Amino acid sequence: MVRRTLLHAALRAWVIQCWWRSMQTKMLEQRRRLALRLYTCQEWAVVKVQAQVRMWQARRRFLQARQAACIIQSHWRWHASQQRGLIRGRYEVRASRLELDIEILMT
Repeated sequence: MVRRTLLHAALRAWVIQCWWRSMQTKMLEQRRRLALRLYTCQEWAVVKVQAQVRMWQARRRFLQARQAACIIQSHWRWHASQQRGLIRGRYEVRASRLELDIEILMT
């Protein structure tokens, strides 16, 4: 009788220990998943911030290049207009023909 009682107590203790180990494993897995979820959220936040900063830098470089191109174009147009001659002329429209008298001055 004592042996049977001790055997039942040992089996009950073993069942409780198995249950407790399985609960610990589940809790550990839940903690691991939570930590992984937090880590991925932080990583995505870092990636998004980096992407925004890179986009801002690329846009700034593009705007600077565009502004430089506009300045170069305006200076080139001014230079080209200074190098070309001035075109003066008069024209008359008659019934059947167009008569042009163009004078080109190089300055």
